[in-house]
Amino acid sequence: MTPDRNDKTPDDLENGVLTTGSIDTAGIGLVRGATAQVDVSLPSLSDEDDDLLPDEGVAIAAAPIDAEVLDDAVDSDGPPSTRREAHHLDDHDAKHAVERVHPRTADVPLQSRRLGEFEAGRETSDLLTADRLLDPAHVVRPEPEGGWQRFVYSATARRLNLGDSKRARARKALDRRIAAPLGGGAKFVPVLSRKGGVGKTTVSTLLGMALADARDDRVIAIDANPDRGTLSDRIGRSSGKTVRDLVRTRGDVVGFNDLSGIVARDETRLDVLASDADPRVSEAFNDRDYHDVASVAAHYYSIVLTDTGTGVVHSVMEATLELADVLVVVAGLSVDEARLASETLTWLETNGFEDQVRNAVVVLNTARPGTPLVRASELESHFGTRVRTVVRMPYDAHLAAGSAISFRDLQPATRLAARELAATVVEGLRIATAV
Repeated sequence: MTPDRNDKTPDDLENGVLTTGSIDTAGIGLVRGATAQVDVSLPSLSDEDDDLLPDEGVAIAAAPIDAEVLDDAVDSDGPPSTRREAHHLDDHDAKHAVERVHPRTADVPLQSRRLGEFEAGRETSDLLTADRLLDPAHVVRPEPEGGWQRFVYSATARRLNLGDSKRARARKALDRRIAAPLGGGAKFVPVLSRKGGVGKTTVSTLLGMALADARDDRVIAIDANPDRGTLSDRIGRSSGKTVRDLVRTRGDVVGFNDLSGIVARDETRLDVLASDADPRVSEAFNDRDYHDVASVAAHYYSIVLTDTGTGVVHSVMEATLELADVLVVVAGLSVDEARLASETLTWLETNGFEDQVRNAVVVLNTARPGTPLVRASELESHFGTRVRTVVRMPYDAHLAAGSAISFRDLQPATRLAARELAATVVEGLRIATAV
């Protein structure tokens, strides 16, 4: 605190010191480009000062300023703005001049909200869909599919659009079922059979092709047969690498490009990871190796199919069932093959996989030409009491050859059955995710 200085001295005027009565606080200011000392008083607030609200910050009231001293300190040689401000400060203004200092508010943090956290009735941008905003009368519909529909569309100069044919609508509806989004991480679908020769590898290939052909995400089929698997032979392409190579180099896989050099891809964008060609080496493929392969596959693929072996007690089978989201059981159209498939379901139910069995899919595969001796309708009725869906796979000479499968060259009925199987599996995956 400085003492009161009510008298002006020649030194004060010469040095540009501004003085006022009742001086309590000293400050520094600029006058004519030079530093000057300014003394102000901070009067205490009284109850009568009701113009200052608590939330308006701290108020600093300037003390009365002697106009003559200010005129002497700022003469005609000073800047025009300084002279103008000095002369406008009369005694009344100087006594009641108040400077309000507003405290700086804290920065408001940016937060993200889920849709359910918004107020009731408040819409988000997700609701601004094309179906809602666009006027149907002005929307150009795509060219219809179907012979008669396309003829009418062309004959009327594209003015009359009857829409797609019934077959085209059914195909697009099936595409939507297969391409339905799947929440969560990768989904595992093992294809099982306790008897060889019923078409388990063929069904695995058809299922993978149907999924990869209709979906936008990645699908892979892993040949986890402890014996000599033939899954890679059904796509006609080979990378020269096997599951053993992925197990050995899994630590070096840091991107999809590293993995794409190990898998083989067919025309439908299905990736296949082949098993070892040497049975003596593939026998060493165990549950730990499968978990290593599955962890890498789950990082880059949405759906992981596994073509299993015939031994349900093998360690690889145990690891496969632990990760399974939906089971696909293949049954042949013979008495013994049907019984083995039914016994497989019983074994799964008694070993802790009751829920998977109820959500499973049984494929009745017709591997031989001609009319089967077993009535397929009776098998469908039997398995329908134990699993969610039963799908029939018709006989196709292209499949019976045992060579590479071209999805485009299949009979229409075979391709449709494979797509129905894919749609059923996706629906099962969505059910398993929702539980």
